[in-house]
Amino acid sequence: MKSWIEYSTDNDFSIYNIPFGIAKTESGFAVVTRIGDEVIFLNTLTNAGLIDCDKPNVFTSEFLNDFIKLGKAKTSAIRVKIQQLFSIENASNKSAILTTGAVIHFADVVLSMPVKVGDYTDFYSSMDHAINIGKMLRDPNNALLPNWKHLPVGYHGRSSSIVISGTDVIRPIGQTKPADAEFPVFGPSKLLDFELEVAFITGQGKPMGQRITTAEANEYIFGMVLFNDWSARDVQGWEYVPLGPFLAKNFASSISPWVVTMEALAPFATSGPVQEPEVLPYLKYEGNHHYDINLEVAIQTANGVEKTVTNSNYKFMYWNMVQQLAHHTVNGCNINAGDMMASGTISGPSPDSFGSMMEITWRGSQPLTMPDGTERKFINDGDTVVMRGAGIKGDIRVGFGEVIGKVLPAQL
Repeated sequence: MKSWIEYSTDNDFSIYNIPFGIAKTESGFAVVTRIGDEVIFLNTLTNAGLIDCDKPNVFTSEFLNDFIKLGKAKTSAIRVKIQQLFSIENASNKSAILTTGAVIHFADVVLSMPVKVGDYTDFYSSMDHAINIGKMLRDPNNALLPNWKHLPVGYHGRSSSIVISGTDVIRPIGQTKPADAEFPVFGPSKLLDFELEVAFITGQGKPMGQRITTAEANEYIFGMVLFNDWSARDVQGWEYVPLGPFLAKNFASSISPWVVTMEALAPFATSGPVQEPEVLPYLKYEGNHHYDINLEVAIQTANGVEKTVTNSNYKFMYWNMVQQLAHHTVNGCNINAGDMMASGTISGPSPDSFGSMMEITWRGSQPLTMPDGTERKFINDGDTVVMRGAGIKGDIRVGFGEVIGKVLPAQL
């Protein structure tokens, strides 16, 4: 496919993509999509009679939740209609569409949080990451806990502090316990870290008490965003036993503004690893549910110098999304449109593909040297973390853009 909107071959927002987001306007909010560097307002297209929707008010909602509730059959049809309208084969539409004012350059658009996140779950599904952390913190010969290969480990996180890309992150404060101290101390985290993740956003689920199977799960997954699960490692090390992360995680998580649909990501579906021992029947699945999505993280210093610190891939995950959702609901837990479920840190098998500073610097013992000569064990005040991701297959490129977060000093 080609569009009459021109864009470079390395643009994440090709006509194969058609992601969805929310723009803030003078009169309120609007559901938008993007092709190349142009943002397209769906309410304007609908008012011009170019898109047919039986609930047109969803296009002026503050969040995508109402749009997602239309169901995948309708949202997919709208996505296809957009592709048709902007296809080069239908370039005769160009003048009529541009006359409506529906197309605005991205630099002139203010994006807002794409969904109202009702509930947020964070998984721990990368085996390479789990092994690395286990080696550092436990017995290197028994890095994985006994349950890890039997179920997708996860915990319920805090949705109120999930923020859109570009939102500054204030260094968190909490209790930490230095190794040589008898008692904990209180103050800013010294081991602030990023976690390279993606998150999927759900559609409206089944009533409470009913489960979603692996065979059904795709019908309840709308799309995905990039996800930076900021982590205060020193706070977490003191608080996480016995109930897991708390203040170490709930201060901020950053997401990319565009929700990329599962239909757009379908060309990048690939097989996953052989899961041994064999999983229980409710976690078995058919087909390809891992995704070949290239991911990278860069750190920008306060003086503007940037260094790419990792290149990873979502296909490295051990547990996939349909297994995560099936496990999440097997006990009858209900999900709602707009719920967000993060992958957990995505690490590959080699040091250049590790998904956190905890692993990249091996708990600070192997500092990174930045292009300006400074060193990084973890993230410094003034640093900006930039995550990027895209699936590439031949001439097809479908990307997420960036999720960006700058670290500000703690508020004492």
